[in-house]
Amino acid sequence: MSDISNDLWAAVALVMVMEGIMPFLNPDFSRQTMLKLAEMDNGSLRSIGLISMLAGLGLLYWVR
Repeated sequence: MSDISNDLWAAVALVMVMEGIMPFLNPDFSRQTMLKLAEMDNGSLRSIGLISMLAGLGLLYWVR
């Protein structure tokens, strides 16, 4: 596989690790947070998603 493909799979693996930390360490808090997210309107969720993507792009740019 190419270096880009390896980097992409490494990034996906790291996202999975990061996403799993909170449910593993504190499942009750994670459950409450997911319930609150399920109650939010689409506009708010999209705003959170956009902010998260922009922060991730900024961090990637800074690291690379």
